Amino acid sequence: MKPTYALVVIGTSWGGLHALTTLLEGIPRAFSIPLIVVQHRGREVMSILPELLQEHTSLTVGDAEDKESLLAHHVYLAPADYHLLVEQGFMSLSTDPFVKYSRPSIDVTFQSAADSYGERTIGVVLTGANDDGAQGLRRIADRNGYAIVQDPATAESPAMPAAALRAVPGARVLQLAQIASYLTSLTARPVVQQGRSE
Repeated sequence: MKPTYALVVIGTSWGGLHALTTLLEGIPRAFSIPLIVVQHRGREVMSILPELLQEHTSLTVGDAEDKESLLAHHVYLAPADYHLLVEQGFMSLSTDPFVKYSRPSIDVTFQSAADSYGERTIGVVLTGANDDGAQGLRRIADRNGYAIVQDPATAESPAMPAAALRAVPGARVLQLAQIASYLTSLTARPVVQQGRSE
């Protein structure tokens, strides 16, 4: 039996609140694969991000806790000032040094997801003003996971998706409004090899 996707990891920064609300509004309640979101935010800024996002989805949204299990129908947010690492079936939090001036770091989360889930990982890079996430998405692609990038032309800040595309030229490029339906369709099927007939 062919493997199915186990995890979606999403990275965003500048403009991320709008991008995330748009994406989550399009994800149906029946979507059973856990979503992990890394949004750059300070300890004091955006502390109500879980509540803001919860208003736009029927999935359960909350900040991830150390050693928390990954469950279906949940959206886990990397807490402010912590790196979020993905293990088989659960998450862990770290206060290791900042990566590219960021903690949480998208690269850290994406790389750990790729190492833990390999081809069963889907990585999504949305709007943002730096290149965090590009190397993490490259790791996902190198492990035969699936890479999706918001069309930079439609991003509030195109730097992050543009950097991701430079790192993973074969990533699927989608407008923001298309990503939720594409994820829903993609995760309803066995793992596919990117770039081949789907």
